Amino acid sequence: MAVHHIQKRVNEILEPGTVDDKTSKRVDVFLATLVIVNIAAVALESVESIGLQFASVFSVIELVSVVIFTLEYLLRFWSAKAKEQVADEEGAHRPRRGYVFSFSGLIDLFSILPFYLQAFFPGLDLRVLRTLRLFRIFKLSNYNSALEDLFSAIEQEKKSFYAAFYLFVLVFIVASSLIYYAEHETQPDVFGSIPEAMYWAIITLTTVGFGDVTPVTHAGKFVAVLTSIMGVSVVALMTGIIAHAFSNQMEKRKLIYKDQVRTAMADGIVDAIEHRSLDQLRKDFGLSKQQADALLQHVQDERGIDE
Repeated sequence: MAVHHIQKRVNEILEPGTVDDKTSKRVDVFLATLVIVNIAAVALESVESIGLQFASVFSVIELVSVVIFTLEYLLRFWSAKAKEQVADEEGAHRPRRGYVFSFSGLIDLFSILPFYLQAFFPGLDLRVLRTLRLFRIFKLSNYNSALEDLFSAIEQEKKSFYAAFYLFVLVFIVASSLIYYAEHETQPDVFGSIPEAMYWAIITLTTVGFGDVTPVTHAGKFVAVLTSIMGVSVVALMTGIIAHAFSNQMEKRKLIYKDQVRTAMADGIVDAIEHRSLDQLRKDFGLSKQQADALLQHVQDERGIDE
């Protein structure tokens, strides 16, 4: 029982901290800061002059970071059992497997994997391993819901998003094929095949237009015009769907927050415990203090009208 209590407390500390849990908040800030330091170190290390001059500093940062991130990974794995009520030891493997194969678990693993790969397989390409270390930036997702919000928004509007994505793929393949047949005889080095033409198609559809590959025939230019118009339309459609889903998600959060405010004000006052609970909910939902105050005022106005 004591072990379960310790596991539960470790899990609380490693998860994003609540308003009252100062220890968890400090750990969050420390780990987030360590991730940012790591990303800065990887970026600066790629500058040859800085990498050579401060090689020892970067090595110390990497070693300390790997030790801390490894300890974090092991503690998260060990304490995952506390997230669920399991009847026996066999059931403890379920939440642990869930953590290992979850997005955050895989990111935690990839954040330490390059170090151990280099240690056990010294012949591996160091440039690839340094690039893999950049995966540590995804560890910030533990303390920010941006990626979760994006996936949730796409999930909510998945039918519309999949339909728009299908249109994008359709236009992409058709544009690649048409530009190939229009340009491959004139520019065989650039449009030698449909797969090679896909580079031009994706750049044109996304309206990036690097200008390194351009059609020169009349037919090719006509295809380019049509592709640009379709790209603006389809990409705008996909962007609009995601933006609409984000907006709906925020509105739902505001409604939930207002319901919680109404519940807290049912007795006419908001006590200290209810205030802390609402403040934690505000932070979890990503609402600003001004938005929360406006919603609180709105509920107070509603109560004034009802009374």
